[in-house]
Amino acid sequence: MSNWYAIANPISGRGIVRREWAALQQRIGRQLPVGAFALTEYRGHAIELARQAVEKGYRHILAIGGDGTNHEVANGILRQQVVASQEVTHALLPIGTGNDWIRTHGIPRDIDKALAIIRAGNTRLQDVGLARYHRDGQLQERYFINVAGMAYDGYIGRKSEESRFGKGGKLLYLYLVFKCLFEYELQPAIAYADGRTIEGLFYTINLGICRYSGGGMQLAPHARPDSGQFAVTLAGKLSKLGVLLSTFRFYNGTIGRHPRVDTFHAREVRVVAPEGAKPTLLEADGEFLGETPVEFVLLEKALRFIAP
Repeated sequence: MSNWYAIANPISGRGIVRREWAALQQRIGRQLPVGAFALTEYRGHAIELARQAVEKGYRHILAIGGDGTNHEVANGILRQQVVASQEVTHALLPIGTGNDWIRTHGIPRDIDKALAIIRAGNTRLQDVGLARYHRDGQLQERYFINVAGMAYDGYIGRKSEESRFGKGGKLLYLYLVFKCLFEYELQPAIAYADGRTIEGLFYTINLGICRYSGGGMQLAPHARPDSGQFAVTLAGKLSKLGVLLSTFRFYNGTIGRHPRVDTFHAREVRVVAPEGAKPTLLEADGEFLGETPVEFVLLEKALRFIAP
């Protein structure tokens, strides 16, 4: 089908989608041929909606929301088994709080400007990460298209899932990040990356396909979305004061200059907890997933999307 299947998160933009849903459908419909609109009803619903849309014959899937909605819709496209994922065109209409994925690709926040770009139809291909992890003792899988984070990042992801602070906008999220800094205890882990073995206490472990996460932070500033490699950042034993004093590096892309931070590229990464140690937590694209052992595999140019 040449028409778009549009999937919206009703709580995106602090509820703007829900409040203005009828007007938003008309606004989109004036710019794009939309075959159907759907509102998500629960966490993970957009994955099922996107997968089912492709199975019904749709080849253009529009996500309306923030990075979480974008993450789920991309997972639906990548999980379906009807056609190769590159045969489906994905687009994001960014109505969210973080909107980190669009920073890498130069997609504007303005709705009308974003719709004009989608209508123009210029597509690109980017790499995709596949994380195999554990949750409640079960092996699970999830694709990610931006950044996966472990250790402190995973801890924040779990707290965000449990707390209202992770769902109340950028300022409340930053408060959660600051609060978690004083709660989090460094955990030992072992990272295996393309023949390298790195063991120690880690403040954070990041694998980036794109560059920005956490509301504009650059924890993987060396990431390129079509490089065929993960941009890996391993931050070792940093004190809480050291983290605070280095905060500027999280935003200006110089995190790799810190003496206790190692940055490199790898195609396959595995992270495990040493025997007797607590598992290391995992989030991806801002969504809490689970814990170690975790295996990351890169899929080259697996997602087709619209960008300027």
